[in-house]
Amino acid sequence: MRHFSRLFSAMAGPRPVVCSGPSGVGKSTLLKKLMKEYEGVFGFSISHTTRKPRPGEKDGTDYHYVTREVMQAGIDNGDFIESAEFSGNLYGTSKAAVQEVQSKNLICLLDIDMQGVKNIKKTDLNPMFISIQPPSMEILEKRLRGRKTESEESLQKRLQTAKIEMEFSKEPGVFDVIIVNDNLDDAYVKLKETLKDEIDKVKKMSS
Repeated sequence: MRHFSRLFSAMAGPRPVVCSGPSGVGKSTLLKKLMKEYEGVFGFSISHTTRKPRPGEKDGTDYHYVTREVMQAGIDNGDFIESAEFSGNLYGTSKAAVQEVQSKNLICLLDIDMQGVKNIKKTDLNPMFISIQPPSMEILEKRLRGRKTESEESLQKRLQTAKIEMEFSKEPGVFDVIIVNDNLDDAYVKLKETLKDEIDKVKKMSS
C-alpha cells in the first residue's frame, strides 16, 4: 500500500469527509444542501460507474459514466482508491477525483459504500467517517419503493445490502459519527454541527 501513503501525504489539503449509508437514506440530498450553503468550502468527489445514467443525471456532475473496459483498466492500473461491484455495475472513487478537490483547498466529500469504507481505512487518506442511517428498515423500503427506479429484485438486493451496512456501522471505531435521517432538517443540522470545525478552518484559510 506504499503508493497510497505517497499519494495522500502529498495532498496537503483539508481533511476529506466520507459519508456512507444505504441507498435511499438521503445522503445525496444532505450533501447537496451542504454544498449549496457552503459554496467554496466543499467539493464533491465524483465517482465513476459503469451503470447507465438515470433521467436527469449528467456525466461529470452525478457520476463519470464509463464503460466496464475503461473502468476495469483503471482499477487494474491502481487509479482508484476504492471500487466495488453492485447489481452488475462497477462503482469507484479515483485518486484524481479526490486530488482535484483537495488541490482547490476544499473539503472533499466522498459518498461511499461499506466496501469502500473498508478500503479507504487501509489508505492514509485519514478522512472523517460519517454514517447516515434510516430510522428503520421499513422506512428505508418505503423510500426506495417511492423512487420507482428499481426492479423488485434490485430493490431486495439493496435492502439486503442495507441490513449488512447497518450491522457494519455498529462495529466500534468504524464511524466517527452516526446520523439518523428521521427528519431531513434535523439530520442536516447535525451534519453541519459535526463538520463545523473543518468548515471554520477552510473559511479562515480562504479569507
